[in-house]
Order: sequence, then structure tokens, then C-alpha cells
Amino acid sequence: MEITKNTIVGEIVKTNFKTAQIFEKNKIDFCCGGQVSLSEACINAKVDIEKLIPELELLTQTNDPDSKYLDGLELDALCDYIIKRHHSYVADHIPFLKEKLQKLCDVHGENHPELFKVAKLFKESADNLTLHMQKEEIVLFPYIVRMVKMKKGGNVESSTIGGVMNPINQMILEHQAEGERFEKITQITQGYTPPADGCNTYEVTFKTLHEFEQDLHRHIHIENNILFKKSAELETELMEYIK
Repeated sequence: MEITKNTIVGEIVKTNFKTAQIFEKNKIDFCCGGQVSLSEACINAKVDIEKLIPELELLTQTNDPDSKYLDGLELDALCDYIIKRHHSYVADHIPFLKEKLQKLCDVHGENHPELFKVAKLFKESADNLTLHMQKEEIVLFPYIVRMVKMKKGGNVESSTIGGVMNPINQMILEHQAEGERFEKITQITQGYTPPADGCNTYEVTFKTLHEFEQDLHRHIHIENNILFKKSAELETELMEYIK
């Protein structure tokens, strides 16, 4: 992949997800803020683009079958993948993290009052993500699946098409809110670093919390930079067919 100053950040990560580690290292948001040029992203992050481009180009030359697989999926299959891989991950890990964070507050809260803030932020995120995923599974994803069926069958009812950007824009706003929330958690925990007096539960909880954030970044990237973008393009295509 040829990368220039005008290449969109999300497109780079879509081509090869391994580049995400470079963006994260340079504190460049590739998921919620992925729809900006590399030049703009580097200016905002105060990163030397002339040094970053060769590093990205070198990594994009390596094989990344997962990114190719996801980009090649039909949108209905991609919705199913997101539900089974990422929505299930979030649902499975929320109870564990809530329990462990509460335990840390009970045991270490007196010496580390910042834990109460972390627990509060995670609870807010967990509650909002649960509702967010329900809206996707009940409203947005079924609409996307319906569009795919219409395209394959060639039978498009004008009354059932239009307005996909409204729920998409709402989902993007909610993604941004969770990204900002986890950015606060990262700052409070000093990059998920347990204190010197931290026990094994401290280490396991922070490690799992960090993994949760990383999974969320990939989750949001797949939706913002692949699913939502292609869904908007598909709706435009179907609207043209109606005309």
C-alpha cells in the first residue's frame, strides 16, 4: 500500500490492522478518529509524518490475512462477525471486571482512591456499551442485513430504504464517548500500571482492563472504518437503483 500525507488513517488500518500498534504508540486515534488524513492526525498528535510513513509502509508489506478477510466479507456476514466476536467479548468480560474492580476498591481503595474513579468510569462504559450493542443488534444491523438481501435479490422497496446515516452517526458519537472514557481510565491507571503494593488481583484486573480497551478499539475500527462506511455506500447504491 502506498501511503501519502493524504491517506486516511482508517484506510491504513483497514488494509493492515498491524499498523494499529504504530498509531497507538504515537497516540493517534485510528478508530473513533480514523476518518482524517495522516497529515492531520500527525499534526494533532505532534508526530513527524516523514518518520511515520516509512514505518507504516514497512509494516503494510507484511501479510495480514485477518484484515483481508474482514474487508472481503459481505456486510451481513460482517454484522454477524461483530456480534459473535466483539459483542460477546464485551458481554462476557463486563461481570468479571466489575467484580474485580469492586474488590480492588474494597481492599486497596483507602491507599488508592483513584480506583473508585476507575470503577465508576468502567461501570458507565459497561452500561452504555450494553445499550449500544442492543441498539445495533435490534435496529442497525438488521437494516444492513435487509439491504444486502435487497441487493442480492434485486427487489428494492423504496419505502424500506433511506436514513441509514442517522443510526450510524449516533453509533459513531457513542463510540467517541467510550473512547474518551477509556482514555481517562488509561490516564488514571498510568497506562494500566499496578502500583508497587498491588496484589495479583490488581495485576490481573489491570491487564484484563487493558485487553478490554484494545478489543474495543478493534471493535470500533471495524464498525467505523469498514461496516458503516460500506453500509452508507450500499444504501446510496440502492437509492440509485430505485431512481
